Order: sequence, then structure tokens, then C-alpha cells
Amino acid sequence: MNTPISLSAYGWDEQRADAFAPHAAAGLLPARVLRVFGTLCDAVTAHGTVRADLTPLSARDPLDWVTAGDWAALDAAGDPAVLRALLPRRNVMVRSTSSKRSEGQVLAANVDRVVIAVAACGDVDLGRVERFLALAWESGAEPLVVLTKCDLLPEPGLGQLVADTAAAAPGVTVLAVSAATGAGTDVLTAALSGGTTVLIGQSGAGKSTLTNALVGSRAQAVNDVRDADGKGRHTTTTRDLLPLPGGGCLIDTPGVRGVGMFDAGDGVGQVFAEIEEFAARCRFHDCGHTAEPGCAVLAAVGDGTLPVRRLDSYRKLLRENAWIASRTDARLRAEQRRVWKRRSAEGRLTGEAKRGERQGRAGRAGDGRR
Repeated sequence: MNTPISLSAYGWDEQRADAFAPHAAAGLLPARVLRVFGTLCDAVTAHGTVRADLTPLSARDPLDWVTAGDWAALDAAGDPAVLRALLPRRNVMVRSTSSKRSEGQVLAANVDRVVIAVAACGDVDLGRVERFLALAWESGAEPLVVLTKCDLLPEPGLGQLVADTAAAAPGVTVLAVSAATGAGTDVLTAALSGGTTVLIGQSGAGKSTLTNALVGSRAQAVNDVRDADGKGRHTTTTRDLLPLPGGGCLIDTPGVRGVGMFDAGDGVGQVFAEIEEFAARCRFHDCGHTAEPGCAVLAAVGDGTLPVRRLDSYRKLLRENAWIASRTDARLRAEQRRVWKRRSAEGRLTGEAKRGERQGRAGRAGDGRR
């Protein structure tokens, strides 16, 4: 423990205080998780920052693992301190892992905004931006797309990129910023004031450099992109929650190579809201938008209202999300079967033990009668 801190700067409010009341009665302290490494984490309390053991909160389901942004009940009596319980999460941002188990990975918890960082100086993959947006919308947080390193892309290229990105992100603010020159950072700083923001993007998108510019210090180490292919190195290796000078918090995350869907059907629908509007006008309610007569989606493609790229991306994300959902359902069913088998086996063992006890008592009673 060190310098006293106001937890309200980290998002503490009356609702969380009410949820924490039973833990306060047990003598525990409210704490927000700053970063996790192995079985330990750094957390902030009203008495300062502390390192804590999170072993008591170990869970089989990755969606229940402790992550940056979580609020927890902390037992400060030991060294290290111990996290005893998690407060209910208001929301989480989840992506699918690369494992064959089709599990979800929580990128951050209790966030109000998701900033999607995209390097303006490279080949911008709009389909990847749409993936990030689907996950952001699904979490319930407000997405914001930031084109970083805009000083490396002069006009008119930058203006066109902003327009193309905005077309792929309907209803989402798109900002062009440069941490090197400071261009656009004042607008971004104002947009992030208050609440908790998670910063996501590929390696080399300049997230750590942008984080340092927003925090106002060299909070994160930075590396140059590789000269060979222009791709970034994994500079940030943990998810770090940092306070912002103007209020609020920022969670910087490691760069991600893959952005898998995980139960993000509603998020996909929100990213492609115009396609869903067209689909509502199709002749058949179960139209697949491939070759059906009276398909309003295909008609929009035909008259140029809907770009082919958007429809292809929409189809791809829906297929992927459906596949992940089916794999997840199969995994859950398999786990449920294992639970049933274990309980059945335990029931048999208990029954056999009871029968053995009854037979033993009967035998002892018979010996007494003789």
C-alpha cells in the first residue's frame, strides 16, 4: 500500500458500493484490477496500489478469468494480498480464442468505450475494422475508430481513408490522429474523458505510443515496426489499466493477430445495419441473399447502393459467428454430459456404500439374535 487514491477516478460509484456492501461487512477492500500476470495481479485500492494473489478466483471457464477492469473484493491482511471475490461485471469485450475448444477470451471488463486503433500509413483492412466493431457493439460499449500515424499519410489520401473507414463504420466516429505531431489528440482526449476506455488493434497500430500521448507520460514501452514487412512487434504484453489526466481510465491491450467472433450476432447486425434494413424488405423472411427472387439486398448491390465488399464481409462474419456458436454449443453439451456421468457414478458409489452399510447392520443384528 502507498499513496491514498480516490477510487471514483477509477469508476467507483454508488451502484458498485451497494454491490460491495456484503464484502465491506467482511472487512474486505474494494479494488480495481490494473493488470494480470499469471496467478498475480496489480490492483488499486483507496490506500494505493497493491499486488494480490488471484488464485482463489481461478475458474475453468475463460470467460470467468480475472482481467483488467474487473472490480474485486481484496483481503489486504496477507503478503501478498488476496482477491476473494469479483463484483458483477457490467459488460465484457470478448473474442474467440485460437484454441480448438472454441472458448472465449475476455479482452477487458467494465468498459464504456472501445477505441479501435488502425495505422493509417499501411494497407487498412476494412473487414478487420468491421470485426473489431462487431465485438465492440456486442459488448455494449461505444466504439470509436482512430486512424493513427496520420502524419505519414498526406492529403488527399488521408481524407479518402477517413471516408472509406466511416463507410465501413456507420454511426461510429472516425478520428485521424498523430501521436508524433499531436494532430487530433486534443479531440480524442476530450472524447475519452470520463469512464473506462479499452484500446485495441493489431500490432504496429501505434497503441502504446498513443497511450503515452493520452496518459501524458511514458507509461508503455514502444518499438518500431519491422523494416522487412512493416508489421509491429508485440510491445505491450499485458492489459494495463491507466488513469487519464482529464478523468477516466484507459486499458491498453496487446496487439492481436486474429479477431475471432464469439457470440456476436447482434454486434454484426449493428455493424451492417443497412444490410439488415434491406433484408427486412426481401420477399421471403428467410432469404439467404444469394439468388432468391425479390431479394432487396441483391437489388441494392445491383443498383450500387450496397457495395459488394460490405455484403461479402457481412456473410463471412455471420458464417464464422454461427460456426463458433455451434462449436461452443457442442462443447457445452459435452461438458454437461461429463457432469451427468460424474454425478451418476457418484450416485452409484453412494448407493453401493449405503447398501453395504445396511447389509453390515443386518449381519450384525443376525449375529446378536443367534
